[in-house]
Amino acid sequence: MPSTLRSLLFLLALVLPAIPADNNPPNAAKSGVANLGHGAKAILWRDPKDIPSLNLRYGVGGEEHQPRGTFTFVQEDMEGSNPKLDVRDQDGVKWKVKMGAEARPEVVASRLVWAAGYFTTEDYFLEELHVQGLPSHLHRGQDQVGPDGTIHNVRLKRALKGQEKVGTWQWASNPFVSTREFNGLRVLMALINNWDLKDSNNAIYQAKHDDGSGDLEQTYLISDLGASFGTSGFTLSMDASRGNLGEYKHSKFISSKNDDYVDFAAPGRPTLIESFNLPVFVHRIDLRWIGKHIARGDAKWLGQVLGQLSPDQLRDAFRAAGYSPQDADEFASVVQARIAELNAL
Repeated sequence: MPSTLRSLLFLLALVLPAIPADNNPPNAAKSGVANLGHGAKAILWRDPKDIPSLNLRYGVGGEEHQPRGTFTFVQEDMEGSNPKLDVRDQDGVKWKVKMGAEARPEVVASRLVWAAGYFTTEDYFLEELHVQGLPSHLHRGQDQVGPDGTIHNVRLKRALKGQEKVGTWQWASNPFVSTREFNGLRVLMALINNWDLKDSNNAIYQAKHDDGSGDLEQTYLISDLGASFGTSGFTLSMDASRGNLGEYKHSKFISSKNDDYVDFAAPGRPTLIESFNLPVFVHRIDLRWIGKHIARGDAKWLGQVLGQLSPDQLRDAFRAAGYSPQDADEFASVVQARIAELNAL
């Protein structure tokens, strides 16, 4: 193949995001549930029902599951780009601690995902976490540990009792493609400007049905939501890409629309630094389809779900992540305005 043709094809691949075909299996999902056969079901969404009563300060785990007491070091977690470690509390509950810039936005994102009816982990934010038995030097994040073993501004994820992670799921191929609930999740990721939508951040957890039948239930969720509430577009720095009020406030939400479909600005183009890593750059470009060509009615449906949240609930979601009252108000105002845009479709 001539080099000029190869270059042209490469440029087209960068500009035109790949949109997957409608490859639903015969047992395609209805209302967020897909029958996998042999007594197993896959679930992406459940009706949150009384949304105005949800407590977004504590999220899905509630006040009773929030971390408390003393914590003991178990091990470092070397996966992902953020420093993490496992700890155990005084009641024997295991928690995964995430340090760094993603701690705050991930806690907020978990609240909104839960309120919209999607599955998420039990996440909490602590301004100070004292861990007993820390090694003298961590492989990652040592600069965030004080001399007395105190770590500041961390997210704690509670281990899911009775559930086992059995794999990951793909955005382009899963039992829910083309359903209203799947498209709603795509819209939700655009609403929070989550740009890190690689498949490895998606998890499948399996548990037995709680109805005593012994049937298996697989819940599909996004297990890493930290790259949220920053810019949706091109940026020179990773600092602007998550938990950045100024960038989030000034970023575009809906990029285009017609009578049938809506395109969102997020996930946007890769960061400048990623352009020096061609495989990563191309992968980020390929993710852009997730926010494109979404049925207008499905986008409005998510707006109607989230529109049941009050301004106080939205502010609580940001306060739960340790944002100042002023920042929480401003973040919540942006979210509220985006929900209004969806409802105006």
